[in-house]
Amino acid sequence: MTDDLAPFDFELPRDHIATEPARPRDSATLLHVRPSLPPDPHVIRDLPDFLREGDLLIANNTAVIRAQLAATRGEAKIGLTLDRILADGSWHALARNSRKLKPQDILHFGDDPVTATVVENEGDGAVSIRFSVEGDDFDAFLERVGALALPPYIERPFGPTKQDDADYRTIFSQYRGAVAAPTAGLHFTPEVLAALDAKGIQRRTLTLHVGAGTFLPVRSTIAEHKMHAEWGEIDAETAAAINETRARGGRIVAVGTTSLRLLESAAREDGTVAPWRGETSIFIKPGYRFKAVDVLMTNFHLPRSTLFMLVCAFSGTETMREAYAYAIANGLRFYSYGDACLLERAP
Repeated sequence: MTDDLAPFDFELPRDHIATEPARPRDSATLLHVRPSLPPDPHVIRDLPDFLREGDLLIANNTAVIRAQLAATRGEAKIGLTLDRILADGSWHALARNSRKLKPQDILHFGDDPVTATVVENEGDGAVSIRFSVEGDDFDAFLERVGALALPPYIERPFGPTKQDDADYRTIFSQYRGAVAAPTAGLHFTPEVLAALDAKGIQRRTLTLHVGAGTFLPVRSTIAEHKMHAEWGEIDAETAAAINETRARGGRIVAVGTTSLRLLESAAREDGTVAPWRGETSIFIKPGYRFKAVDVLMTNFHLPRSTLFMLVCAFSGTETMREAYAYAIANGLRFYSYGDACLLERAP
């Protein structure tokens, strides 16, 4: 592909950005998108109608942490957004006012007894830090002093609300570690899951802890853009289900780009996967050959973002530009709390 960003750019009126989810969640629009066919609007609760008995639906079971922290080093105020935990137990974070930080600096969080020590200042606003507590004590610390790191396009002048605590959590949430929610999963309700089960659609989960850099637009060039690493795991049960589904001709349906990125990271050339655990920084853009995923359910993404490039790779750039033009013209709601689309893969 070329390095031209123009095909991945579009104008989005600000009033199309959802600031809260549809209520009930399964009443949001689901736009069925197929190459060479016009976009077809439905609602989330219609999802089982477009899947087949024997298909395997895979969702991300990560749970969002309160990743936004206000710290001080002496008189200096340091804003932190936790990005991901590292193998040695320290945390990679994005920091505001990070130029003031150097190794061994101690960060304080108001009157809380927990502190953090700077391990490394990586430059460009990235740091690694080690907290004075781990495990359950660390989780309790985040609950006391942290805030949800809502995307900047969800305007909360006074910070995230109690309602956001409930809204920004998927029905699949199980393992804490994500900074941002895997937003396609926000649409699912017990009723939708029951309807999928009744039709014979299999369900499994994987874990990808979504990092702070996932939704960033490409600010330089496509070739120069560096993806932030994210930690994920596909367990033996899910890997076996994927391979069994593929062997009998069923389709793999990814709920969200996070699920898709981990599946494609783990996939062999024939589309099968083995149990997988580690970090991925896969960058999927037009020209990529998909190995594992046949159908993708996802929200509407930012212009010039790697996620819009991913969906263009999946269903075709012209197909996605037409789908987004339809969504804008018909008042569909964009981004994390917005509507969704169900994408069929281009041949």
